[in-house]
Amino acid sequence: MRRAAATLALLLAAPASWAIDYLSVAEAAAMYDAPSQKAHPLFAIAAGTPVEAVVTLDAWVKVRDAKGELAWIEKRLLSPKRMVMVRTDRAEVRVQADEKAALVFEAEKDVVLEWVEAGPLGWARVRHRDGQAGFVKAQQVWGL
Repeated sequence: MRRAAATLALLLAAPASWAIDYLSVAEAAAMYDAPSQKAHPLFAIAAGTPVEAVVTLDAWVKVRDAKGELAWIEKRLLSPKRMVMVRTDRAEVRVQADEKAALVFEAEKDVVLEWVEAGPLGWARVRHRDGQAGFVKAQQVWGL
Protein backbone atom coordinates (compact mmCIF):
# COMPACT_ATOMS: atom_id res chain seq x y z
CA MET A 1 0.00 0.00 0.00
CA ARG A 2 2.80 2.42 0.89
CA ARG A 3 4.62 1.57 -2.33
CA ALA A 4 1.50 2.37 -4.40
CA ALA A 5 1.06 5.66 -2.57
CA ALA A 6 4.73 6.54 -3.13
CA THR A 7 4.48 5.69 -6.83
CA LEU A 8 1.35 7.81 -7.17
CA ALA A 9 3.07 10.71 -5.40
CA LEU A 10 6.03 10.47 -7.79
CA LEU A 11 3.75 10.45 -10.82
CA LEU A 12 1.83 13.47 -9.56
CA ALA A 13 5.08 15.31 -8.93
CA ALA A 14 6.50 14.43 -12.37
CA PRO A 15 8.21 17.30 -14.15
CA ALA A 16 6.31 19.22 -16.82
CA SER A 17 8.78 17.88 -19.39
CA TRP A 18 6.97 14.54 -19.13
CA ALA A 19 3.75 16.12 -20.33
CA ILE A 20 2.74 15.84 -23.96
CA ASP A 21 3.91 18.98 -25.72
CA TYR A 22 1.78 20.01 -28.69
CA LEU A 23 3.02 22.73 -31.03
CA SER A 24 2.08 23.87 -34.50
CA VAL A 25 4.07 24.36 -37.66
CA ALA A 26 4.72 28.11 -38.10
CA GLU A 27 5.29 27.94 -41.87
CA ALA A 28 5.25 25.24 -44.52
CA ALA A 29 8.30 23.07 -44.01
CA ALA A 30 10.14 19.95 -45.08
CA MET A 31 10.17 17.02 -42.67
CA TYR A 32 13.37 14.95 -42.49
CA ASP A 33 14.39 11.44 -41.44
CA ALA A 34 17.25 12.84 -39.32
CA PRO A 35 18.05 16.16 -37.60
CA SER A 36 19.91 17.77 -40.51
CA GLN A 37 19.07 19.63 -43.72
CA LYS A 38 21.39 17.15 -45.41
CA ALA A 39 19.13 14.28 -44.30
CA HIS A 40 16.52 12.72 -46.57
CA PRO A 41 13.35 14.86 -46.82
CA LEU A 42 10.30 12.68 -46.14
CA PHE A 43 7.37 15.00 -46.85
CA ALA A 44 6.21 18.61 -46.64
CA ILE A 45 3.96 19.82 -43.84
CA ALA A 46 1.56 22.76 -44.05
CA ALA A 47 1.65 25.82 -41.84
CA GLY A 48 -0.69 25.53 -38.87
CA THR A 49 -0.50 21.75 -38.67
CA PRO A 50 -0.47 20.52 -35.07
CA VAL A 51 2.40 18.24 -34.04
CA GLU A 52 3.50 16.51 -30.85
CA ALA A 53 7.10 17.14 -29.78
CA VAL A 54 8.78 13.83 -28.99
CA VAL A 55 12.50 14.69 -28.78
CA THR A 56 14.38 17.99 -28.90
CA LEU A 57 17.99 18.00 -30.09
CA ASP A 58 19.68 21.39 -30.41
CA ALA A 59 17.96 23.21 -33.29
CA TRP A 60 15.78 20.23 -34.26
CA VAL A 61 12.63 18.60 -32.89
CA LYS A 62 11.39 15.11 -33.66
CA VAL A 63 7.62 15.35 -33.93
CA ARG A 64 4.63 13.07 -34.41
CA ASP A 65 1.77 14.21 -36.64
CA ALA A 66 -1.92 13.29 -36.47
CA LYS A 67 -1.28 10.20 -38.63
CA GLY A 68 1.39 8.96 -36.23
CA GLU A 69 4.28 9.70 -38.59
CA LEU A 70 7.58 10.63 -36.91
CA ALA A 71 9.95 13.09 -38.55
CA TRP A 72 12.42 15.87 -37.76
CA ILE A 73 11.74 19.58 -38.24
CA GLU A 74 13.82 22.63 -37.48
CA LYS A 75 12.84 24.12 -34.11
CA ARG A 76 12.62 27.62 -35.60
CA LEU A 77 9.75 26.44 -37.82
CA LEU A 78 7.54 25.55 -34.84
CA SER A 79 5.18 27.78 -32.90
CA PRO A 80 3.80 27.34 -29.38
CA LYS A 81 0.36 28.31 -30.73
CA ARG A 82 -1.94 25.35 -30.13
CA MET A 83 -3.89 23.97 -33.04
CA VAL A 84 -5.99 20.83 -33.31
CA MET A 85 -6.93 18.75 -36.34
CA VAL A 86 -10.30 17.12 -36.96
CA ARG A 87 -9.82 13.35 -36.94
CA THR A 88 -13.41 12.22 -37.51
CA ASP A 89 -15.40 12.57 -40.74
CA ARG A 90 -17.12 15.64 -39.24
CA ALA A 91 -16.54 17.48 -35.99
CA GLU A 92 -19.49 19.35 -34.54
CA VAL A 93 -18.61 22.68 -32.95
CA ARG A 94 -21.33 23.79 -30.55
CA VAL A 95 -22.22 26.99 -28.70
CA GLN A 96 -21.73 25.26 -25.35
CA ALA A 97 -19.96 22.10 -24.21
CA ASP A 98 -23.14 20.06 -24.50
CA GLU A 99 -24.23 17.63 -27.23
CA LYS A 100 -27.69 19.25 -27.19
CA ALA A 101 -26.36 22.81 -27.60
CA ALA A 102 -26.88 24.67 -30.87
CA LEU A 103 -24.45 23.84 -33.65
CA VAL A 104 -22.12 26.70 -34.63
CA PHE A 105 -20.46 24.87 -37.53
CA GLU A 106 -19.16 21.50 -38.69
CA ALA A 107 -15.57 20.89 -39.72
CA GLU A 108 -14.52 18.08 -42.01
CA LYS A 109 -11.69 15.62 -41.43
CA ASP A 110 -8.19 17.17 -41.45
CA VAL A 111 -9.46 20.74 -40.96
CA VAL A 112 -7.18 22.63 -38.57
CA LEU A 113 -8.76 24.66 -35.76
CA GLU A 114 -7.14 26.94 -33.22
CA TRP A 115 -7.29 25.62 -29.65
CA VAL A 116 -8.60 28.47 -27.48
CA GLU A 117 -8.86 26.81 -24.08
CA ALA A 118 -9.79 23.62 -22.28
CA GLY A 119 -13.49 23.22 -21.70
CA PRO A 120 -15.37 20.98 -19.33
CA LEU A 121 -14.12 17.39 -19.22
CA GLY A 122 -14.09 15.92 -22.71
CA TRP A 123 -14.50 19.27 -24.52
CA ALA A 124 -12.26 22.03 -25.88
CA ARG A 125 -13.03 25.55 -27.04
CA VAL A 126 -11.80 26.06 -30.61
CA ARG A 127 -11.86 28.75 -33.28
CA HIS A 128 -12.03 28.38 -37.06
CA ARG A 129 -9.80 30.62 -39.17
CA ASP A 130 -12.93 32.56 -40.24
CA GLY A 131 -13.54 33.55 -36.61
CA GLN A 132 -16.37 31.19 -35.69
CA ALA A 133 -15.79 29.62 -32.28
CA GLY A 134 -17.37 27.06 -30.01
CA PHE A 135 -16.84 23.77 -28.22
CA VAL A 136 -15.83 20.48 -29.81
CA LYS A 137 -15.69 17.03 -28.26
CA ALA A 138 -12.09 16.12 -27.52
CA GLN A 139 -12.48 12.73 -29.21
CA GLN A 140 -13.27 14.45 -32.53
CA VAL A 141 -9.92 16.25 -32.77
CA TRP A 142 -6.19 15.46 -32.46
CA GLY A 143 -3.75 17.66 -30.62
CA LEU A 144 -5.12 17.88 -27.10
